[in-house]
Amino acid sequence: MSEESKKSLVPHFTIGAIVLAIVLAVVLWPREPEPEPVIVAPVPPAIEPTVEPIIEEPPTILIPEPVAEKPEPEIIPEPLPLDVSDGTVKTKLLALSDYDEFARLLINEALLERFVIMTNTLAEENLADNNRVLVQPEQLFRTYRQADKEWIDPASYKRYAPYVDIFESLEIESLLQLYQEYKPAIEKIYSEIGNPSDSFDEKLEEAIDVLLDTPEVPFPVEVFTDSVMYKFADRQLESLPAPQKQLLRTGPENMRRIKAKLREIKETL
Repeated sequence: MSEESKKSLVPHFTIGAIVLAIVLAVVLWPREPEPEPVIVAPVPPAIEPTVEPIIEEPPTILIPEPVAEKPEPEIIPEPLPLDVSDGTVKTKLLALSDYDEFARLLINEALLERFVIMTNTLAEENLADNNRVLVQPEQLFRTYRQADKEWIDPASYKRYAPYVDIFESLEIESLLQLYQEYKPAIEKIYSEIGNPSDSFDEKLEEAIDVLLDTPEVPFPVEVFTDSVMYKFADRQLESLPAPQKQLLRTGPENMRRIKAKLREIKETL
């Protein structure tokens, strides 16, 4: 047999030997009453290639950034029309003082108009007799004679005491709050009677300054009359602006109290 034939038969001899071994084992194995179990050499399990598990990355979940909710626009109710009626204005003014006489002395009509005209006139160093905010004192102006001269009777000063008590009782902060509340109406009234280039605030301060500039004079004060009106015998006093002369007629103590309250108001303005 050629070498090539021998090479070609090797696989066949291997397969034949295995088959022969199986036949011999079955045919030539001595028989026993109970056949012995055929022990077949275990075939090693096929080793499956280790396959590394593919770890899938979890999908990237894009979480949208929270969108800031736009706040609902605040609904601001329309302001109610300002009640400028005399009854309402008077009620609010009376609430500023616990002095019972206030209701009796306060004028009942055109309060805002009177206040604006009175302030503007006072700033111009005059008196607005027809636009008072408070009624006039019921008691008459009194004098007495001594040494052939006429002097203001101190009893005349007492008739102004209720007015000064009311003025002192006003709570400044509440008074200014009320002023700010009615300022649009006040400015409107002032624009119709005053200088358009001026503000009412300026006029109010000017009016206060006119009264604060009233000089301090010794008392008693000599007066005279050549008609129905009394005049100061001192020419310097008689030459003072009308508001200052009126403040002098209230008496030294009343004037001191009025000036103190005016300074308090001016500092707060």
